[in-house]
Amino acid sequence: MHEWALAEAVITATLQIAEKEKLKEIKEIKIKVGQLQQIEEEILRIAFSQLKPKNFENAKLKISKAKTSLKCRTCGKIWFFRKNELDKNTAEAIHFVPEVAHAYIKCPSCGSPDFGVCEGRGIWLENIKGVQ
Repeated sequence: MHEWALAEAVITATLQIAEKEKLKEIKEIKIKVGQLQQIEEEILRIAFSQLKPKNFENAKLKISKAKTSLKCRTCGKIWFFRKNELDKNTAEAIHFVPEVAHAYIKCPSCGSPDFGVCEGRGIWLENIKGVQ
């Protein structure tokens, strides 16, 4: 499950920042997850709790979500990604490899599979609170 890899990446990035900022203990980590990533939040939280190092012992993980907007390169239509409009197999394929979205999602206006992701893809480390 890629939630474990994402939790590990968040921890690694946080450790690098903590070292640079000379933080001895991490109290809170805020991340934003793009909707296209289709993260299972509970699995991400479990992975984080299992992987976090000693200086993260009391750290709270706060997760917010960013809506995914898409723009057709053919007609210019902008629309929002809606997971609930996908069948189970398609949603699962996009969950594991978001790059395959072009094979399954089409512009609602012209039907073209040629679109770009304007926002809402990926995961961002928004804020870290710690003690020096």
